[in-house]
Amino acid sequence: MADDFSQSLTPPVSPFAADSFCDMTPARPPCFCCSETKEDPTGALSPLGYAAGGSLKRLLLRLDPAPTEYETDTVEIFGFPWVTETALVESTKLLFGLFRQKVYRLESLVQSSSHDFGQAGNLHYEAEDLRQQCVSFLQYVKVFLHRFFEPTYSLDTSDSHPYEELEAQLPSALLEEVFGITLLVGRLKDLPANVQSAFTIANPGKIFPPSWHLLHLHLDVHWSVLEILHILSHKMQGQVVYAHQFVNLTGENLTDSSLFEEHLCSLLCDLTALAMGKYSKVRPTEALSSHHYLCSCTKELWVLLMHLLEYRNKVLHTQSFWSYMNSLLRPLVSGKPAAEQFSGLPTHCKDPLGFTWWLLTHVAMLGQYSRSGTFQHKKHLGENWTFVEELLKSSCSPKGGVAEEQVRMHVHCCLSVCLLWDPSTSAVSTLWDYYSRNLSASFTVPWLGVSGMGTLCKTSLALFEQARSCCSPAPLHSPGHTQLYRSANSFHLFLRVLALCLAQDRAGGAPQRQIKGRIYSKFSSKKMQELPESGLMNFLLLFLVVARQMELEDVASRACELLGYLPSNCPPGHRTLVWRGQLALLLLFQERGLDVGAQASWLASSFNETAKEFYDKTTDASRRLALWGPLGSYLEGVAEVFETSSSLNLSEEKLLNEGFDWLLPACRLSELNSALGFLQIVLSQLRRVHQRSVQSAPTSAWAPGNGSVVKERHLAVAAALWAHFFSFLRSLRLSQTPPAQLADAAAGFTLLAFDLPGSAPKDLQPNPVQSIMQCFGWDDMVQPVLVTRYLPHLLQNSELVSSLSRDSVVSGSAQSLSVRAWFRCVLQQHLHKNPDGSDSRTGRAAEEQLLELTRLVLRLPEVEGLLQRAGLQPPASRTEPTAALEIFVKAVGGVYSGLQVLSERSAMVTRALDYIGDIMKHIKPSLVSKSQEGLQLAYWAVGCIVKHWSPLLATSKAQQLLFRIVDGLLLPHNLTQQDKALRDSLPLYLQGLSVASCVSQSQGAYLKQQLRSVTRRYLDHFLPASPSMGVISNHPVLLGACEANPTPRGAALRKTILEVLCMSFLQFKGHAPPPRLAAVLMFLLELLRRNSDLDPALLTVPLPSLLRCVMLVNEPQVRKTSTDALQLVVERCAAASTEGPSDQMITVLGSFVGENEGVYDRQVYSLLETVAVLDPSVVQALIPNLSISLRNTEHKKGLGRNIALRTAYRKLLCLLGESGQAEITSLEAE
Repeated sequence: MADDFSQSLTPPVSPFAADSFCDMTPARPPCFCCSETKEDPTGALSPLGYAAGGSLKRLLLRLDPAPTEYETDTVEIFGFPWVTETALVESTKLLFGLFRQKVYRLESLVQSSSHDFGQAGNLHYEAEDLRQQCVSFLQYVKVFLHRFFEPTYSLDTSDSHPYEELEAQLPSALLEEVFGITLLVGRLKDLPANVQSAFTIANPGKIFPPSWHLLHLHLDVHWSVLEILHILSHKMQGQVVYAHQFVNLTGENLTDSSLFEEHLCSLLCDLTALAMGKYSKVRPTEALSSHHYLCSCTKELWVLLMHLLEYRNKVLHTQSFWSYMNSLLRPLVSGKPAAEQFSGLPTHCKDPLGFTWWLLTHVAMLGQYSRSGTFQHKKHLGENWTFVEELLKSSCSPKGGVAEEQVRMHVHCCLSVCLLWDPSTSAVSTLWDYYSRNLSASFTVPWLGVSGMGTLCKTSLALFEQARSCCSPAPLHSPGHTQLYRSANSFHLFLRVLALCLAQDRAGGAPQRQIKGRIYSKFSSKKMQELPESGLMNFLLLFLVVARQMELEDVASRACELLGYLPSNCPPGHRTLVWRGQLALLLLFQERGLDVGAQASWLASSFNETAKEFYDKTTDASRRLALWGPLGSYLEGVAEVFETSSSLNLSEEKLLNEGFDWLLPACRLSELNSALGFLQIVLSQLRRVHQRSVQSAPTSAWAPGNGSVVKERHLAVAAALWAHFFSFLRSLRLSQTPPAQLADAAAGFTLLAFDLPGSAPKDLQPNPVQSIMQCFGWDDMVQPVLVTRYLPHLLQNSELVSSLSRDSVVSGSAQSLSVRAWFRCVLQQHLHKNPDGSDSRTGRAAEEQLLELTRLVLRLPEVEGLLQRAGLQPPASRTEPTAALEIFVKAVGGVYSGLQVLSERSAMVTRALDYIGDIMKHIKPSLVSKSQEGLQLAYWAVGCIVKHWSPLLATSKAQQLLFRIVDGLLLPHNLTQQDKALRDSLPLYLQGLSVASCVSQSQGAYLKQQLRSVTRRYLDHFLPASPSMGVISNHPVLLGACEANPTPRGAALRKTILEVLCMSFLQFKGHAPPPRLAAVLMFLLELLRRNSDLDPALLTVPLPSLLRCVMLVNEPQVRKTSTDALQLVVERCAAASTEGPSDQMITVLGSFVGENEGVYDRQVYSLLETVAVLDPSVVQALIPNLSISLRNTEHKKGLGRNIALRTAYRKLLCLLGESGQAEITSLEAE
């Protein structure tokens, strides 16, 4: 070797080469590199590689491998300068020897490398430099062969130059050296494990171990060997190149073509073996997402081989790439020994057939890469259907016993290649033969669980969508395609293959008709009758796919004919599937704009018969439960037909037949809710489609023509709905427990009557909207939970409200009736609570519905007008129903009070009574229920009306209602439950009754009598037996009488209360005081104290009783309370009488003196002393009367002067100033 090196340092190398070293360094040649490539099945190949760098394209176009390189006279190879145009000829062995040294050095780095991270960088750069030197040399060899080598064909060497002789020997020498390289690097499969592990190294940065560089150098060498042999063959123009020295030594032939073939087969075999190792870790679910290459470099190597072999097949007529692969894989599938050229392929494989499918599919996908390394979605290198069909026969062989988990993967792979290549009719026929035999199989993969069962079509729309998805497969590399193993069984995958084949546009459509004929031929009456549910579902999905891809009417007709073979008494599960499939066909007809009348009639007839059996009273309960399966499926499917229709002009109404007349009355609650939900869908869709057609049509749209046909269709649908549904709904309206969706369905009919009034039955004409609203919203017999859910649907429809408002007669009644219904619902909102008072589910729903109804009622034009006139506005936020009721009642009362014209006031009374209706009837359920909340609400609401509408209720039109309220609520026979409710609301009633009694023109006296009765009753009822300030201060009569600023209305009420107190609670029976006197006096004192009344007429009402209590009762608490009350009365009367003593006080005191003359004279004088201290002028005015009384008393006794009595009287007179002194003088002068 030392001799070789010495030769390399002599001319022809220039002695000045070192001076121009930088000029000799060529650019970095292409090489395999995955350090900067992301894992993307459709991403471009590495820009540093052979394809993206243009090397492959130049190779196939026979262009210079590096046109801009090696232009200088010298070139640096392995660190030494060489003459560019002669180095390879003159120093062939030396250069290849240096190449081997670099390879050895790199291998020694791999063997000596450690896990010392401190040395990792140095090792990386050294290994990278060694690899680049080797790759650069191989690139130089390719450039030299293309650019500088010219083959010599002359046999005469006598006059040839020594260089020409060496050049003539170059092909043979090069072939031997290349062969030596192949022996040096060996095969990929034989690489040490530590080197092969570099395939799995991630790309964390730029630092790689020497094993990574060595592994990729091997890939570079394997590809460069094929490149060099290909270029050499091209330069020799077909002349065979022999390795003479090798032949002479071994006696075996070695040519360029044999070496190419041997190396190619070994490389394909090794790549397949590497893929086989990876497949052993691939789960079936990951088959399409887990690729066969170990890194992007082996991926690129596959691409390079495919393009090179396809090129050689076209130009040199050698075997194609698929031919090589078929020869390699066919023995693996069949279990026979591999061909000699493919020796070395591992004999053990966990699933040879599955591996072959997997490898073939992924390799076929690589055919989408172009020569430039870019991914082309619509192009592929070539197809291999012949071998795929062989694989299908193996997969579908009855003798093979291939399980579903394997078949699913195989068909998944077949679908993938169908997306790549034009589908094969033969392949589809093979698959159909298999699935026609196994149509009733479940095609499940147990270890996948529920996901392994494929998509379950629980509705006709789901079945329709599944058929659509089968006919519109996801893109090849999308997650939707790669994850199909989990979401679709093998039969569904076959349907995708079938759909692709049927979608082909071939001459005359003969292949498609052939496939359709083969499908038809597999079904007979016997086979149809033997199909279980799974088989029937597969049958329906199959025909839906065929119908989508071919003549719909023909396929649908054939499907109906075959379904007709099923027995009439087939199980309900079969019937469910049949109807579901039929409805899916209807969806397909709709999608294509074809009339569904014939199909719908057949289906509706079957539905009618089943509904009759469901209704029949003799049908067993279990049978009826089973029948609901197909019936419920029919409802779902028909709803989907209506929902997906854009025009409802394809005879959809035939699906709504008399079967519903049988079905609805026989439904249980849950079933009825499903039926009503279905009805709502149909109603809303009909209205939506009709409104859209009206809006999109011109003004004359309903003129004879297409528009009138559409309207006729809509009227036909509406007529079917009115005929088969509305009567049943009307029969449920008075139910005590109406279904939750009854209100929604009734609202749907109301809106339908608004949109198509002519479609409504005659018994609802001429105003169908108002007729229906009366049935479901305004009738007092309808449950509030139904009303609160029904009315919001209508009141939120601005067009409907506007329409009702345009007619003043209808508008007023319609809005008043809506308010009355709301009023009733507010009053009865607690009826749906549980017996213990807790919220029930129905009660919570009704509460939410009532909130919405409240919001909408307050937005009614009539209600808004009342609120504005009264100067009231509801809060901007959510308004509670009770708060809204109070605001509304105040508004009505305020508006009435502001009216002056008699006719307007009379009309307002009528409107107000319309608003509340028979309110006593409305609250009756609350009065008899055990719900305290309901009872309190009833008393409070009526109390609000009595208070705020008191002038209105005092009119002749309304006073009967007021009398009923008093008799029913305030003066009942017993007060067992109403105690709490009355305590809270009694002030409202007292205040209202007081006003009404004052303003009533005809029944004022009676109302005052009633007011006194109510006051007397509840004064007594809520008065404690012993005085308690806590109880007295919260007495409802006291609370009703108190006000911060005295008003005439309040004063009138207080006067009545004082009169009742005096007449019923402060009357002495002889000397005996009345019962509970202390509590009564405490109430009286509190009433006087809390109000600032200064009217002597009011204040002197209790004065006689107070005087008697002070005079006759010595109990300390009574005496103190009565004295305090007396003091308050005297002081306020004195304050009110600015021009002299109060006449009322004088009158009362005078009467008191006269009543007690001769009996309690001395006590009277003592009492008057107390009054004189507070207001002497009042007592001064009584002096004449007192003196006369004194004399009368003495005269009656006939004993002359009563010294003791005169002494007491003189004591009183001493407190009365000059008037008193004058009277004393007069008495003494007698």
